[in-house]
Amino acid sequence: MTAAIDVTDLRKQYGNVQALDGLSLTVPEGSFFGLLGPNGAGKTTFINILVGLVRKTGGDAQVFGYDVETDYREARDAIGLAPQEFNVDRFFPIKEVLEHKAGYHGIPTAEARERADDVLKRVGIYEKRDTRFDWLSGGMKRRFMLARALITEPDLLILDEPTAGVDVQLRRDLWKLITELNDNGTTILLTTHYIEEAERLCDEVAILDSGRVVDVASPEELMDRGADKITIQFREPLSARPDLTAGNGHIDDVELVDGRLVVTARQGGVVAPDILRELDRAGHEIVDLDISRTSLEEVFVELTEGQSANIGGGQ
Repeated sequence: MTAAIDVTDLRKQYGNVQALDGLSLTVPEGSFFGLLGPNGAGKTTFINILVGLVRKTGGDAQVFGYDVETDYREARDAIGLAPQEFNVDRFFPIKEVLEHKAGYHGIPTAEARERADDVLKRVGIYEKRDTRFDWLSGGMKRRFMLARALITEPDLLILDEPTAGVDVQLRRDLWKLITELNDNGTTILLTTHYIEEAERLCDEVAILDSGRVVDVASPEELMDRGADKITIQFREPLSARPDLTAGNGHIDDVELVDGRLVVTARQGGVVAPDILRELDRAGHEIVDLDISRTSLEEVFVELTEGQSANIGGGQ
């Protein structure tokens, strides 16, 4: 199966600034893939290379097997982009803007009109079809950006911070819509600063920092690498910290806090039963147990902390 996105040693330099520094990444066809990274990590530069807005300095980049430069038209026709910025023709009703967009991709006029009606209904702003973009509310503008990305029925949908600044209800509406698109076979590439969004939606995430891929894994796998907190409360508060032998090397730290035992351990749900059995054998009566899992946000911070370079314009 051809990968939706396949890039190798991708590089982009702006003067003395290295925005992408040997980025290599494969996004499987049909996946819901997240792209996470601090400001300046290279996310937007990467996307702009895929859609032909920026020319790479070096390396290779393909979309469904098409080179983004030598096979530009085929690669671009496969992509629908909903950018973070509102780069929209503001002088026409939004339905006409969609029809013009479809026309750029060779879609006949009658079909373009039908598609425009369809996507406006799908994103919930059909009743605003004769309204100019500037007259839409902020949430409706976000919906329109998604409609414009969908007008060509793309195989790859790229969403750059699609829910930035929207309310909770709209965010959940957009989540539902793009999840349905993915369920029907559309490959999704999502960049987001909302870690909950990536954790909830993505099959896999790539963490970028300083123009490179730091790690690629499922959200669950990444969270398993972090340290969980196991808090154990006893019938009789402990006066001394016990020396635990359980955990098979997964325990990083053991603290005594107000008579409770706080164990920092990787894969806390796995090691907790062994800890409880050891404490029970030692005669300690346990009355409460709480396991606080590490969050994807904490893993993200740990992976990118201290690594970010000052890369201007390469969000």
